[in-house]
Amino acid sequence: MDQLVLTNKKGDNITTSLIIAETFGKEHKNVLRDIQELACSEEFRRLNFEHTPYVHPQNKQTYPMYEITKDGFSFLVMGYTGEKAAEFKETFILEFNKRDAMLKSDDYILLRSQEILTNRMKALEAVLEQKDRRLELQQTVIRQSAPKVEYYEEVLTSNSSHLTNTIAKELGMSATTLNKRLDIAGIQYKQAGSWVLRAKYQGRGLTKTKTYTFNDNHGKTQTSIQTVWTEKGREFIHKVITSQKVSL
Repeated sequence: MDQLVLTNKKGDNITTSLIIAETFGKEHKNVLRDIQELACSEEFRRLNFEHTPYVHPQNKQTYPMYEITKDGFSFLVMGYTGEKAAEFKETFILEFNKRDAMLKSDDYILLRSQEILTNRMKALEAVLEQKDRRLELQQTVIRQSAPKVEYYEEVLTSNSSHLTNTIAKELGMSATTLNKRLDIAGIQYKQAGSWVLRAKYQGRGLTKTKTYTFNDNHGKTQTSIQTVWTEKGREFIHKVITSQKVSL
């Protein structure tokens, strides 16, 4: 085993149950059992033995493993006996001490600070990139909606044109009811799903059409025609509904 002591993601010096098993010539499952059967407090176990499953590089299966601190290592191998065991204990402890001394060196502290700063910069760049993508998406939605907004402002909210449902609300009824009453009055009829003025009322300035553009679901620009009532048409409808008399 090349390295007996490692630095984990938190920056702590640790060894692992796998390293201990290989170094002391034990089966890993037996080292795991030893850890689980340690006569220590739960607080000591939590602080010094962290369960960190790993994925085997060959069969891609997940297996249990522990990251172990210096204190945890000393407690665990206390009962391991034999000449080789004593040698391995000493080697591990020397490596831990070497690592601890390195952590206190100015060079390591500077290097670690640079690593932390670099990671924070990368995280900040990721956040900014995400915000840029969100802003770009919002701008795309605004561009796609612009024709519809322009149509709404220029046609639907125009003082000189009115939608049927707007006039219907003024008369205290639904647009469906108003259309049916205009149909019964012989003013309009339905053709291909749209209401059309009868010939008698066409060309009298009661309605007008507006062509507007919009983007379909595929992002392609399309055009559509909307028929609205003029102010003259609005007054006409009010007279028709209130008096049921048509006179121009």
